[in-house]
Amino acid sequence: MAEKRDVQVKLPEGVLPGVYANQMMVQHTREEFVIDFINLFPPQGVVTARVIVSPGHLKRMIGALRDNLARYETRFGPVVAAEPPRADTVQN
Repeated sequence: MAEKRDVQVKLPEGVLPGVYANQMMVQHTREEFVIDFINLFPPQGVVTARVIVSPGHLKRMIGALRDNLARYETRFGPVVAAEPPRADTVQN
């Protein structure tokens, strides 16, 4: 059994406030997933964060998100998925 140990995580000052994203794009290769978080406000969107992870790590992240969403819904009620953006609101 692996020994459990505490790991300190530093949150740099520039990362502390977070970034807003109302859109997400996912791309992948065999070795990694690239997740771009986007603040989309027509007529353009801006990538506010890019996260690159291995497929195995992504699967663990999805599990953690699923578990946390289930706990959230148990406490606060069901979450309704947001509608996808309409094609006429996104301009090139």
